Amino acid sequence: MAGAVNSSSDGSVAQNGINTIVQGWFSEMSPMWPGEAHSLKIEEIIFQGKSDYQDVIVFKSSTYGKVLVLDGVIQVTERDECAYQEMITHLPLCSIPNPRKVLVIGGGDGGVLREVARHTSVEQIDLCEIDSMVVEVSKKYFPSLAVGFEDPRVNLHIGDGVAFLKSVTEGTYDAVIVDSSDPIGPAEELFKKPFFELVARALRPGGVVCTQAESIWLHMHIIEDIVKNCRQIFKGSVNYAWTTVPTYPSGVIGFMLCSTEGPAVDFRHPVNPIDAQESQCDRPLKFYNSEIHSAAFCLPSFARKVIESSSK
Repeated sequence: MAGAVNSSSDGSVAQNGINTIVQGWFSEMSPMWPGEAHSLKIEEIIFQGKSDYQDVIVFKSSTYGKVLVLDGVIQVTERDECAYQEMITHLPLCSIPNPRKVLVIGGGDGGVLREVARHTSVEQIDLCEIDSMVVEVSKKYFPSLAVGFEDPRVNLHIGDGVAFLKSVTEGTYDAVIVDSSDPIGPAEELFKKPFFELVARALRPGGVVCTQAESIWLHMHIIEDIVKNCRQIFKGSVNYAWTTVPTYPSGVIGFMLCSTEGPAVDFRHPVNPIDAQESQCDRPLKFYNSEIHSAAFCLPSFARKVIESSSK
């Protein structure tokens, strides 16, 4: 967990002893991607705060609109959020017919809720977010994301995702979407085997989970562990997909998609195409479509070799 945000006389903002905002530029630095940084030019710092769990910054950038930063790491920008929110949601929900009950772990910005709400078959959307400040800040500064909280099917639970899953009746959900930050700080438990076991228990037979699963360019060692754990726990299908998000480290982010034993799930071929419902929606999809759904599972050779070997 990062320390408090401290401003200095030259206009810099320090986190964890590293100046992440210097002379009007935000630079994302982390031990999870040593030796590199991604920078955005700042027009205005809109919000700075410290919750019970992490440092929170919102700033207006010159090229990506407003940006949400948690513990020095970019979580959302207005320009490219669609590439993440739409993919993490529709990859699992378009892979099963008529999802009705969906659980979102994390996702306090509301973007996943917004996308889940596109599915007219969904009757119940539960969201468990540990940090109430993320929800409050998103509602105030990112209304196009937080619109998801306005859906009457949404039940918001502020608390720990692991504890919430322990309280859930076995077989409750058709789908679980884990929209977590990186496996340091508040989200660390969401990458461990006991968490995946709880997710599997919460799913019905043939239910699906999609979890944020890091970058193939930076975190193959983490991905390898995730694949091994999921292969032991989920007895249906286990797959890795990826998408491009320019403001995430290395420009790509991956997803682990798994199904429990039961009705077969073929993640590569959507059976519930959300883009067919576009005429009924006042917010058209910006990134996801059925073609990019299938293409997301095509892996470069170096990543496919590691993931396939981890699956054995």
